[in-house]
Amino acid sequence: MTGAHGAARREVLEGVAPAGDGRAVDPALVPDEDAEIDANLRPKRLVEFVGQADLVEHLGIVLQAALGRRQPVDHLLFAGPPGLGKTSLAGIVAAEMGVGLRVTSGPVLSRAGDLAALLTDLQEGDVLFIDEIHRLHRSVEEVLYPAMEDAKIDILIGKGPTARSIRLDLPRFTLIGATTRTGLVAGPLRDRFGFVGRLDLYDATDLEAIVSRSAKILGVRVDAAGARCIAQRSRGTPRVANRLLRRVRDFAEVRGDGTVTATTAELGLDLFGIDVLGLDKVDRAILHALCDRFAGRPVGLTTLSQCVGEEPDTIEDAYEPYLLQQGLIQRTPRGRAPTARAWAHLGVAPPDAALF
Repeated sequence: MTGAHGAARREVLEGVAPAGDGRAVDPALVPDEDAEIDANLRPKRLVEFVGQADLVEHLGIVLQAALGRRQPVDHLLFAGPPGLGKTSLAGIVAAEMGVGLRVTSGPVLSRAGDLAALLTDLQEGDVLFIDEIHRLHRSVEEVLYPAMEDAKIDILIGKGPTARSIRLDLPRFTLIGATTRTGLVAGPLRDRFGFVGRLDLYDATDLEAIVSRSAKILGVRVDAAGARCIAQRSRGTPRVANRLLRRVRDFAEVRGDGTVTATTAELGLDLFGIDVLGLDKVDRAILHALCDRFAGRPVGLTTLSQCVGEEPDTIEDAYEPYLLQQGLIQRTPRGRAPTARAWAHLGVAPPDAALF
């Protein structure tokens, strides 16, 4: 990467420049090339957001009411598996309200002072988006309580016997939190959100519309059957659908005439290891471990993660929801176990003692 764009990117990486759209971005969150493409594919307005009909309707009412009162939106919490549009919705809220957006992440805010610096730099009505909010440190989380309720923060000045606390007024702002683990968000924090929206995995029809829209933005020629094939293998997740579209585009340009048809999509996805149910190498490794290595017996999450070489949190957040939705595994008091459909998908017969 060279020229002005490369210099600007280096400045952002070094933490000395804001992102090009004016949003404050933590250096740890600077995107790679694929993430930059994903950002371009994000819907910018609520009318452009595909799927999640109930959530979109409810959010639209909340935004319209806040605009009518000329007040900041209530604090919002979006929950659901990765890649469903929580970050996109945060950007949409800021755009619809005509205010600035500050982006950060729970693990990045390691000290209360980090959050205090962000809060005191906000303008009236701004949106502060905290991804992975369930991973906030307790001391940081406690700074949020008065900020969310009273638009004030308490700052400790000095050390030892001479230390004293002062309370600073903040501009009215909207906190938007995103989490993949709602149960890990502390009760006092969760109760301070005025609206909690749950995002569910998408159906194939909505994903087909998303693939078609993304193809137009990327300049990819894709017919309806090709878009449908990609949608059906996208694990119910728009982020996955956009990633598969780019890989099929590459395949079509190298091995075909550049047009994504059903045949091209099937061949390309098969080549990249995405099967008819949208399972990838790790998904199949999980099923093989449950069916082959443990012969259908329930397996604990930690043991399963060691068998497939993935962290337990990754399996629980990124892989398990889709496998559960597809009826391929089940969670039992003794651990994860395969279902009859898992054996059928792998093309092997279960032992007589296998439990379903």
